[in-house]
Amino acid sequence: MNIDRKMRTPARLLMALPIAALAVSLSACGASRPTEAQVEKGLTKYFEEAGLGDSLPEDAASCFAGHLVDSKLSNETLSYIADGKDQVSSVEDRDLSFKIIQDNLEECMS
Repeated sequence: MNIDRKMRTPARLLMALPIAALAVSLSACGASRPTEAQVEKGLTKYFEEAGLGDSLPEDAASCFAGHLVDSKLSNETLSYIADGKDQVSSVEDRDLSFKIIQDNLEECMS
């Protein structure tokens, strides 16, 4: 029996754990794009939790959600929005989300 071989197996497992964790975290980053319905619910949730539920009618939330999902926003940022979080994945996504809301404000709020 080779004692050295038995010691290498646990060491290999320990070395593989960070690689497995990285693979899982990278696969989470590639999550699918949230739907318009999910983004709409997240927008509504965010406004309600901020005490502004009356300021965003359901039709407006649906309209904004459509524009956000159809945009070049990352899936990660859209997931944050769908979860009702005031969070973005990058400065570019922050700027783009402000622009989308601003550009479609009149259409969505009328």
